[in-house]
Amino acid sequence: MFRKSVLEGDRRAKALTLGAMCFALFMAMLDNTVVNVALPRIQSSLGSGVSGLQWIVDAYTLLFASLMLSGGTLGDMYGRKRAFMSGLAVFTLGSLSCGLAPSIQALIVGRGVQGVGAALLLPGTLSILTNTFPDPEERAQAIGIWAGVSALALAAGPVLGGVLVDSLGWQSVFFLNVPVGVVALFVATRFVRESANPEGRRIDLPGQLLGIAALGSLTYALIEGNAQGWRSPLIVTLLAVAASCGLTFLAVERRSSSPMLQLHFFGQRTFSAAISVAYLVSFGMFGIFFFMSLYFQDVKGYSAVGAGIRFVPQTGAIIVVAPLAGRLAGRIGSRWPMAVGLLMAGSGLLLLERTTPSTPYSQLWWIFTVMGVGMGLTMTPMTAAVMSSVPAARAGMASATTNTSREIGGVFGIALLGAIVTGRLTAVLPARLAAIGVPVAARARIVAAATHGAMRSLGSPPGVNPVALRQAVGGAYVTGMHVALVLAGLALLAGSAVAATFVRPAARPTGQPEELAVVAA
Repeated sequence: MFRKSVLEGDRRAKALTLGAMCFALFMAMLDNTVVNVALPRIQSSLGSGVSGLQWIVDAYTLLFASLMLSGGTLGDMYGRKRAFMSGLAVFTLGSLSCGLAPSIQALIVGRGVQGVGAALLLPGTLSILTNTFPDPEERAQAIGIWAGVSALALAAGPVLGGVLVDSLGWQSVFFLNVPVGVVALFVATRFVRESANPEGRRIDLPGQLLGIAALGSLTYALIEGNAQGWRSPLIVTLLAVAASCGLTFLAVERRSSSPMLQLHFFGQRTFSAAISVAYLVSFGMFGIFFFMSLYFQDVKGYSAVGAGIRFVPQTGAIIVVAPLAGRLAGRIGSRWPMAVGLLMAGSGLLLLERTTPSTPYSQLWWIFTVMGVGMGLTMTPMTAAVMSSVPAARAGMASATTNTSREIGGVFGIALLGAIVTGRLTAVLPARLAAIGVPVAARARIVAAATHGAMRSLGSPPGVNPVALRQAVGGAYVTGMHVALVLAGLALLAGSAVAATFVRPAARPTGQPEELAVVAA
């Protein structure tokens, strides 16, 4: 009887630990996409240009990406439970500050705090599960659930965000995290066991500082280049700082005895190819989530819920296909699922280039479905390819490197594609305004309002048809979006070629624990 009671208690503790890890993971991954559908409402509430909206997204992903590798090291050194709970507390407080933010600047700071918390908690979720479930079969099941929650969070973001924004306001997408975080903290305090592996590990402070400087400088330059001028001393200096810090980072990591980034693994072609694919996927898809959310709401006039629903074919396809792709990769290897998936997703982005302000959704849903199937085919095999190309003892590093590459791709996708969309909008809109008779004195005001995202609330000058004005502004935005779609599509097609050329056919080397192959993106 006593043994039965102990076993039941152990199972309960394991289940609650799994629940706490999945709750925290869901929050961290959800905040990559849930904010996108809230952006137009944030614009009208706090006032912001497109660059401000980019910072709302990128402040989170930039710090998330920059600190994630160090977050895993801190957990190994000082305790994974301690690092996880610290990150969860920081993330929860950051979410509360975002919901209470009185200005766009305060919201951006709150998003940065969220990113710091996510970088601490995310690496610990997988490490804690590995220690909680020592039995290989149980561990595989737990990691499979973990992987499914990660994919579900990314896919559900637009729909859940739309429902929350329309029913409770944009603040609700942040306030949602607060009770979830409190519950996860309570459960983790009581049931999660501490573990650590400090041997030979230390914080790579020079590498960390150089990485933040390089990523931050380049991101700022890309986001603010249109407003400041690409030849302005500030932007030129930032680009130079990004280049020099990036090169110095590589030199430091090559010589470090405990590097933040294990550069020698990039000599393995499957590892390098899969990490490159992770970057390209997020570069293309994070940016398009951002701009299609604005298109559906600001150009088409859908509500936040309506915009989120338009993403359902894509997100639903990802949820259905991703688990099947993991099994397929286990049988035939990761190369062809990745190559075909990226080909489908990239082709879908190029097909969206035909979108106009008047395109009915009936002509778009099937393209989103194709893109979703492609993404589902890509994500799990991509991570399996990374995991299969490194020793099992380095699985944590490989997972962190994959997630870091994805987050950096998302940062640069939104920053670079945003610069292209804004620059194109500014370039073509004055001529379109002149064509419909907008007076010269009013054109600069309308261009400024449009680049600040106020497409829904543009005031029409006397004698100018309001419908024609909205069509001119919407058409100019879509012209810029077309360029971004083509660039994003070409990035994914390049990823397809990389996968087909460099990813080895074998799913994983002999002796590699099977559960590592199911870790999803």
